[in-house]
Amino acid sequence: MPASDTAPGLRRPGAALALLAFASLITSLDYNIVYVALPDIGAGVGFSAQTLQWVVSAYAVVFGAFLLLGGRMADLLGRRRMFVLGMGLFAAASLAGGLAGAPGALIAARAGQGLGAALLFPATLSLVNTTFAEGRARNRALSVWAATGSGGLILGSLLGGVLTQALGWQAVFFVNVPLAGCAALLAFVALPADPGRAVGRRFDVPGALTATVGSTAVVFALVQGPEQGWTAPRVLAAGAVGIVALAGLSPIERRTADPLMPPHLLRNRNLGTGMAVTFLFMATLGTLPYFLTVYFQGVHGYGALRTGFAFLIPLGGGFLGSLLGGRAATRFGVRSTLLVSLAASALGLVVIGLGISAHSAYLDLVPGLLVFGLGQGVVYTTMFAATATGVPAPEQGVASGMASTGQQIGGAMGLAVLVALANSGTGGGRSGEALRVATAHGLRVAVFGAAVGAGAAALVALNFRRVGSGDRAAERDSVAEGSRVGAS
Repeated sequence: MPASDTAPGLRRPGAALALLAFASLITSLDYNIVYVALPDIGAGVGFSAQTLQWVVSAYAVVFGAFLLLGGRMADLLGRRRMFVLGMGLFAAASLAGGLAGAPGALIAARAGQGLGAALLFPATLSLVNTTFAEGRARNRALSVWAATGSGGLILGSLLGGVLTQALGWQAVFFVNVPLAGCAALLAFVALPADPGRAVGRRFDVPGALTATVGSTAVVFALVQGPEQGWTAPRVLAAGAVGIVALAGLSPIERRTADPLMPPHLLRNRNLGTGMAVTFLFMATLGTLPYFLTVYFQGVHGYGALRTGFAFLIPLGGGFLGSLLGGRAATRFGVRSTLLVSLAASALGLVVIGLGISAHSAYLDLVPGLLVFGLGQGVVYTTMFAATATGVPAPEQGVASGMASTGQQIGGAMGLAVLVALANSGTGGGRSGEALRVATAHGLRVAVFGAAVGAGAAALVALNFRRVGSGDRAAERDSVAEGSRVGAS
């Protein structure tokens, strides 16, 4: 890779990209590996049916709540430092999770993993965006980063079943410890050193507290609403606190000399559009694994290991799509590639929905799963590339945090809406075959709803700027100028 395509002073760009991709693999591996082990975790630790969801929710709430803070910390304190800190926290929390013998201890460990991921994800994504120059080099790097994440999902699906059956549920936590620990140590060798802190830049404590409290409360309400009911006092109180806190963030940021979330970033057309697209991506395409799990296990009676193998086709398609996404974006443009891949993903969802029934076979889903997997793999690569275009280097961390926050809130909100849609016809005391048929029908309706949402995401993506050669040069100049400002 030419030196002009990478950050100044970076001697081994291939090693840096390999480590950043490895970080993506670790976080995505953990996402799927825990899902597969949930029944054994519940039985082994003593969770009730009502509290088991917190094994997932504790991670989601903390991860979503601290992304903005993690992004700003990466910009101000150093991206390599936050990478190492995030990996260290992730390793320590994983060790605590494997050693946990009570529900409270395991929930705390999952929250620790969420905090580590919230520091790690913006640092990793902003390192990709600032280490590799905008255009072909960045598109290629994002493809490798996203493809490795897709590979982690595949590995997690299979490894979760194998480790749980062979060594017990604790193994799905312990496997992260050496992986994350090694990644933290390798960062000092493979990643570019952090520059000195800019003189006069301060950490926005009021904004950080307000954003964290608001995000925590909103994500908590979205996660707990479907379980406890949207009118439950705790859900209503959390929602109200979150809305008030986030509404108060804007005046705080306008009065702060060095805001957590600079107001001018919200006026960046690509970043604002990217936040909406990441929200809709996770609210629609990102919900499919949940519905497929219910379909495979609840309707057709698959076990954990067989379910893992059933996910190989969509996850394999996602891996291939992620690899192709960067090349397509370089050749046809990020905006055009994103529009086509969103449309393909929506089409794949429609074909999957048509194949879902209580009596259909797995082969009926294969064409839709393959098209969906390829499409969403390309989307995942190109939506972050489009979002980062034209954002100055010193603000890539908080921009990554903003886009990722939209993704997390979208996942919680979209799943809540689509689960309610899927379950709307399964009541009335149904059981046995009648319940299987009703469940399959509800899942089909939910998948069709997700397809409509994916189509809406394609319409929103039309708002991304068309980038011509002149615009690319201007944006490169903007990024270079931002780098000089951040280093001064």
